[in-house]
Amino acid sequence: MILRVTATLVLACGQLAAADPPDFTVKLETVMKHDDGTFLWFHPRAAAIPGSGTDQPSVVMTIQKHLKVSDYYSGLHFMIRKSVDGPWTGPVLPPELDWRRQPDGVTISVADVTPGWHAASGKLLAIGAQVRYNPEGRQIEDVKRAHQTVYAVYDPRAETWTPWRRLELPPDGEFDFARNACAQWLVKDDGTLLVPLYISTSAKARFSTTVAECRFDGETLSYVRHGDILRLDIARGLYEPSLIAHRGRYFLTLRNDERGYVTAGDDGLHFAEPVPWTFDDGGELGSYNTQQHWLAHRDGLFLVYTRRGAGNDHIVRHRAPLFMARVDPGTLRVVRSSEKIVVPERGAEMGNFGASAITEHESWVTVSEGMFMKDSKSRGAEGATFVARILWSQPNTPPLP
Repeated sequence: MILRVTATLVLACGQLAAADPPDFTVKLETVMKHDDGTFLWFHPRAAAIPGSGTDQPSVVMTIQKHLKVSDYYSGLHFMIRKSVDGPWTGPVLPPELDWRRQPDGVTISVADVTPGWHAASGKLLAIGAQVRYNPEGRQIEDVKRAHQTVYAVYDPRAETWTPWRRLELPPDGEFDFARNACAQWLVKDDGTLLVPLYISTSAKARFSTTVAECRFDGETLSYVRHGDILRLDIARGLYEPSLIAHRGRYFLTLRNDERGYVTAGDDGLHFAEPVPWTFDDGGELGSYNTQQHWLAHRDGLFLVYTRRGAGNDHIVRHRAPLFMARVDPGTLRVVRSSEKIVVPERGAEMGNFGASAITEHESWVTVSEGMFMKDSKSRGAEGATFVARILWSQPNTPPLP
């Protein structure tokens, strides 16, 4: 089934009964700072690995060097914290995750990575987008299927990574460009993965979004099928999707150049027609041309985002500060009165961030300051990598049967 966005309608979803929504406080930590004019640490995203015989997980955070050319990234580094309050080690670049230089001068790397735990196999998956760079660091599409979804596997017992492998997708031309990039993907209780993709015939064509159902046997990630293809005939279409499950439903947020969009469905593959993000008073959210990400609590659904209208016109694309607010799962509107700043603006953009559950007591928002504006440093930015620890007012325990 193909859905085309043709109007800005209010999505009609069934009302979901819920307990009083949780509140939260924020504990902001600085992991590291770097601004030497050569590179910036960028795209930090975290995933918890359950502890063996302890309630304290270890945390892996993937991160890359932004090499001062637009969308030009190093191989994938990672950091690890043996407990949620322990010291960080790294960043370390495993040779398996490094870029590969080709004889013709092209460099093959992986960007926009999101890690996540796969409980059934006891492995951590890092999923991202394969990219090809010319010698000047520009992304190129010099071969067919240059832009594809790839993954690497981390074994926490052996403390080893596998090399990158491609997720093999259908031969249709619409999958010639197929990225899971800067996206939240999820694992169902049976171990099945739902992996959002933005797809197209090429990097220059308009993007559409779909969700791929995949299986993972501990070594190989395999495509099974995909759901609706969501289209929008505005600018570059719908891309960089993020998916979350909450109280038996699935929610998808989508990037568009002019405004963010949202939709929901019952099975993670089929969705209602996406609509623009708005506040519960009808006002437009004001998030555009960047990512939004989810945090789900047993008793509440939350969105992390950037937006206009926060005294932030000096920030490129208004990509700071990072806000977090509760979403009404019935109307798919952001509750304005619940909005809080989780990472403050200091003169640097923070549009490329991650959001993940860590323990039943806290979730994390991870981001690095993009020092891309001439006055970033004078406004207080330091090229910092932040972990905003979202401390829930009530435990995020599994839903009752």
